[in-house]
Amino acid sequence: MRRFRQGETAVRRDLFRDRVWSAHALRVVADGPEALVLGCWPGTQMFAPTTWIDWLQTGDETARSRAIPQLACGHWQLGSWSWRSTAHLQWVPPEAWFSVHAFYEPTDGHRLTHWYVNFQQPMRRTAIGFDTFDLLLDLVIEPDLSRWTWKDEDEYAHGRRLGVVSEADHRAVQMAREEATAMIVEGTGPFASDAGWRNWRSEPHWPSPSLPTDTLTLGLPRPSGSG
Repeated sequence: MRRFRQGETAVRRDLFRDRVWSAHALRVVADGPEALVLGCWPGTQMFAPTTWIDWLQTGDETARSRAIPQLACGHWQLGSWSWRSTAHLQWVPPEAWFSVHAFYEPTDGHRLTHWYVNFQQPMRRTAIGFDTFDLLLDLVIEPDLSRWTWKDEDEYAHGRRLGVVSEADHRAVQMAREEATAMIVEGTGPFASDAGWRNWRSEPHWPSPSLPTDTLTLGLPRPSGSG
């Protein structure tokens, strides 16, 4: 699959059982052998589960709690959404079971607010970006890398019970935990002091990326019963 040029749109799709669980339009910052690096800022387009959108709009935790059971039984709906409040970079290395994200406050000098490790299936490149699947577990890290906190371990355990996270996924995540924390301690990858991530700014001349019209169908099986 081709490499993406700087400034192009690349779409991250999270797929479960050959259906889109979420999709996010991102701007390519760099694409090389070490990682695909993508940028995002307020206004970028997304498709997201309606339970997640309801939770963001209302703060109702019961809406969020419905997401994993709906995922497990295949009864979810998607809604349109746009990224809000923060800018961020994603570092997505090939074959890794995690990605690294840096979040910035665009109204405060683009200040780095925190790092985030998202555990996910290895990316599979597509004509419009890449496909993966979020495995529900996350790691939140202080801007200076001084400490970190595991996030959503209850959701991860629930996902395992319902079969959303398979045993093979779980074994890979256990190894990826060690890889990710070693990167933090050793200051490698995007955490390296000379990587330039602390001083990143989104390019003002780049428009917010939008989702292609075939985002929900490209390369996926047609739903049963469709014409």
